Amino acid sequence: MLALASPSVSVTHEIAAAIARLARRGDLFVLAGEMGSGKTAFAQGFGRALGVTEPITSPTFTIVHSYDCGKTTLHHADLYRLERMAEVADLALGELLEADGILLVEWGDVVSAALGDHLEIRLIPDDPEHPDHRGIEIRPSGRGWTSRWANLEAALAPWRTWSPSC
Repeated sequence: MLALASPSVSVTHEIAAAIARLARRGDLFVLAGEMGSGKTAFAQGFGRALGVTEPITSPTFTIVHSYDCGKTTLHHADLYRLERMAEVADLALGELLEADGILLVEWGDVVSAALGDHLEIRLIPDDPEHPDHRGIEIRPSGRGWTSRWANLEAALAPWRTWSPSC
């Protein structure tokens, strides 16, 4: 696990951009954290780094937004409103990845075991006096990031100052 510190939304965007630069077609990223923890802000920084120029908003009601990034497509899903595992299966998220995409899934941690290899990014508000402060924990699930882990650690080294409180 990598533990990072973000004192602001702009730094959260920088962290997301550093991860996006390592992303490949077929990669799945699970964004976890409580309501208002910065999942959509992370998605905005990630998308901008991939070349998305249109506004990136939470797909809470539409479930999935797709953004053309030139050589790939960024799919941004939000599973918050889904009530059953069958609804997740109906979305065919795997097909989005197989086609040409990179997938960010907000609230995906509740079904992460069914999602396959992914990188979990957990955003944790950690200072009530500074509402934009975040701890960010990054964990791989499966073997998909094994060969890229050292590159990920190097890319995120500037922000590795946070200690989880568990």
